Amino acid sequence: MNRFPVIIDCDPGVDDTAALLLASRLEELDIRAITTVAGNVGVDKTTANAVKVRHAMGKDIPIYMGADRPMFREPVTAEKIHGVDGFGGVSYPAEVTNTKIEEEKAWDAIYRIAKECNGELVIIAVGPMTNLGIALSKYSELPKLIKRIIIMGGAAIGGNVTPSAEFNIYVDPESADMLFCCGVPVYMCGLDVTLKAYLTAEEIEEIGSLGSFQAKIFRDVMQGGLKHYHELGYKGVALHDPAAVLYAVDDSIFETHHVGIRVETKGQITLGKTVTDLYSDKQFEHNAYIVTNVDRDAFRDKINTLMAKF
Repeated sequence: MNRFPVIIDCDPGVDDTAALLLASRLEELDIRAITTVAGNVGVDKTTANAVKVRHAMGKDIPIYMGADRPMFREPVTAEKIHGVDGFGGVSYPAEVTNTKIEEEKAWDAIYRIAKECNGELVIIAVGPMTNLGIALSKYSELPKLIKRIIIMGGAAIGGNVTPSAEFNIYVDPESADMLFCCGVPVYMCGLDVTLKAYLTAEEIEEIGSLGSFQAKIFRDVMQGGLKHYHELGYKGVALHDPAAVLYAVDDSIFETHHVGIRVETKGQITLGKTVTDLYSDKQFEHNAYIVTNVDRDAFRDKINTLMAKF
């Protein structure tokens, strides 16, 4: 088994909660830090939720608070899906004794840890890319210190916050475009794959029936998302962020293409669109990878196996 150092940059968030729980049971991941950013809710709330989930993970992982707004825009949030608290309106059913947040800012921690890891650091970014945008702006040598970046964001076709843009990219399109242009291999787990990486209500309940504290949290925070996706006509709730985490460890159950990707930062109707040459005769420089499909049965089984480890 090849164990590698990871930073998880996130905005918990119900699917971030699931992603962090799963990451804590992936032996391949040496989680060096959790960095938080404004996204699904404000950064104070995403950080408070990260503290709760760290307790559920059962690991003493340092948490670094990051950006409270996009680099150049006003904040956009997603309380409709994640609840006003970002935790699906679910009360955390335990006392959290370790509430420590590191004083170092997220972007500075990213740079410092990248240097410590001597080019082996992998970043899994499942919220808006603001912390990474700031880090790239502040530290010009950072791209040479990162092995690869796996993101949840974007889409080759469609969107979920506008007809052409996915939420994480739409919130801070400038930071996202900086990421794709920085020279680090970026693997985009966008809506093309994450809408296929779903669990049905029955499958969520099956996880809850495992009986652990963590399995019940996993089940409970997903209920609002299940309702939302059922109203949209989907078979289950999309596990957007867990897809990126599982891809980091095992890409064999996914379909991946080497492509060119840029982000629209000027358009009105198309703001935040990830423009890719995947389906085009006109080719960009191939600067990234896009994940387009998943073996859903294998995805579901992997989640069940990991959650059974609690």
